[in-house]
Parts: sequence; structure tokens; C-alpha cells
Amino acid sequence: MTPTTETMVGVGGAAESTDMVLNIGPQHPSTHGVLRLKLVLDGERIISAEPVIGYMHRGAEKLFEARDYRQIIMLANRHDWLSAFSNELGVVLAVERMLGMEVPERAVWTRTLLAELNRVLNHLMFLGSYPLELGGITPIFYAFTEREELQHVMEEVSGGRMHYMFNRVGGLKEDLPAGWTTRARTAVADVRSRMDRFDDLVLGNEIFRGRTRGVGALTPEIVHAYGVSGPIARAAGVDFDLRRDEPYLAYGELGDVLRVVTRQEGDCLARFECLLEQTHNALDLADACLDRLAELAPGPINQRLPKVLKAPEGHTYAWTENPLGINGYYLVSKGEKTPYRLKLRSASYNNIQALVELLPGTLVADMVAILGSMFFVVGDIDK
Repeated sequence: MTPTTETMVGVGGAAESTDMVLNIGPQHPSTHGVLRLKLVLDGERIISAEPVIGYMHRGAEKLFEARDYRQIIMLANRHDWLSAFSNELGVVLAVERMLGMEVPERAVWTRTLLAELNRVLNHLMFLGSYPLELGGITPIFYAFTEREELQHVMEEVSGGRMHYMFNRVGGLKEDLPAGWTTRARTAVADVRSRMDRFDDLVLGNEIFRGRTRGVGALTPEIVHAYGVSGPIARAAGVDFDLRRDEPYLAYGELGDVLRVVTRQEGDCLARFECLLEQTHNALDLADACLDRLAELAPGPINQRLPKVLKAPEGHTYAWTENPLGINGYYLVSKGEKTPYRLKLRSASYNNIQALVELLPGTLVADMVAILGSMFFVVGDIDK
């Protein structure tokens, strides 16, 4: 009998399944990088995901307490730098409610118009950047072309390109420049005439649809559990929009134009479709506001305020339907010229928490598609 030799090869822990921890980000504020994702992987599949936030935290809520009601508009303006005008609205609406102040009708309609133009600017950024994250470079050029056209009219009326600082307690900073409504109407019409590019170039692309259909599906239960709002929630079938359900500004009179866009699938494709369709509707709302402004008689655009503005003692909560979702300010006043407390509820902060539920079970390759489809701004998370 021939003797045999047994050889034992030690492979250590590799003989068993070993989880790997992978950090995605943080890198740079103009990307999704300042949000850090701590992923636990089993091969190419994500087992768990933990968003690690706070890298951009500036303590805005504490800074609110050291500035008066004119100065805090500047701070509120900046947390979601793509929705600056809409951010300002929540603050001035809260203070006006505390004061029991009626805002001139021209200011109400102009605010609504500018809020919808700001919504289009916000959405165009994501309509261009999301395909870029999936490998399609062309849509971002079209998106910035349309953004520039609208930026021109926003800059003309306010003086700012990103941080408009145009809202004031009691109305707006100043009246519209002569002929501005005509130029704004032309810009809206021009942008609308070219929006089909996104339908054809992006939604008509089979690679884009293959990367997004059925990926990262969000359920209504997760939406409610995490307080997800905006187009991301509506893409999961949650039919809620403050502009319709708790109207503010002039939205109560725009019910025949306002359409709340929803989908049932809740996946990346549905989120993009909601964003695109909502952009079309925002352009329609802007046109409706321009029509109404043309009918209004000349009048004031703001209320005269005392040199030192003090809100009466009390508290209130003002929330608005920002481009990315619900944006709320809880204002507590002790009768001083500065807020005693001003707490911010930002859309992106809640929306991004849903990644804890969305990412586990998916592939690393799909992580970028899911992350990009959450349409968040890092400053809106870290405040």
C-alpha cells in the first residue's frame, strides 16, 4: 500500500464569510461627499448602511438667537443653497403670524411667483446632475442652460444669484423693476419650450431606465416612519403637498393650476419622473402668478416696519412646501428683537434617514443611483 501524505492549508478567516466596512465620503460640499455613508458589505451586497452627518454643521439654530428678525433671514437663506428664496419664506411667515400682520396682495402673488421660479431652479439642478452621476454628461449642460435663463430674471429682481435676500417681514425688499414681468414671462416660455429634452434624452434612455427602474423602492410605511416629504415621498404614493393641503401665500387660489404629482412605484425612476413633472407644473404656476400680477392695480409691496422689530411673546410653527420637501420653523419669542428659540425642520435631514432602510440588500453599484435619487443638499442636512 502506497503511503499517502495529508497537507493542511490554513486559510484563516477567509474560509468564512467576512463582512467589510466601506466608507463613502466625506469629500467636498458641492458633491454628495460631505455626507459620509458607513456601509457594511458582504461581497458586493450592502448589509447595513449608516449615514454619518455633521461635517458641515454651522450651528444655525443657535446663531438665530443672536440676530434680530431682519438678520436671521440671511442665516435661514443658506442651509439649502438651491432653495434660498423658499428658505426665507418660512421665517418671514412665522414672524408675520406672530405679529398678526397682513401682507399686501402684490407681495403675496410676487412671493408665490418667485417661490415657483426657485422651485424650477432647484429641480433643474437635480434633473441635470442625477443623470451625470449615472454616467450621462449631456443633461447637465442643458440643465445649466435653462437655469441661467431663469437666474437672469431672479438676479435682476433681487440682486443675488443664489442667495436672494429678497423677503422681508411684511412683504418684499422692493417692487419689481419696470418691464420685469414681461422678461420673466419670456424666460418661463423659453424654458418650457425646451423641457422635452429631459423627457427624450433622459427618460427615453434605456440605460438610464435600466439603472433606475425597480431600484431603491421606497414604501409609504418608510415614508411615514422617517418623515420623508417632497417629491421623494410622493413618488412612493404618499399624496401630500402643503401647497394644496394647507395652502399658504396664494396657493389657495391656484387649485386649478396646481397638480400634485405622484407615482406608486417608489423607485429611483419614479422619483426622477416626479421631479420632472413637478418642474413642468411649477412653470405653469409661474405663468398663472404672472397673469394675476398683471391684473392687480399698483400698490405697496411691503408693510412699513418700526426701526426695531419685536415679535410678541409666544410661539408658532410655520411650514412650507420647499422644493425638496417640508421646511418648518418653530419660533419661540419672549418679546425681544431676537428669537428666544428658532428650530429648523429641514427636508433633507429627514429624507436622508431613509437610506438606513433603502440601502441594505442592494448592490454597491446601485448605491450611487439610490443616493443621487434622494435629491438632497448637504447643508440642508447639517444645518
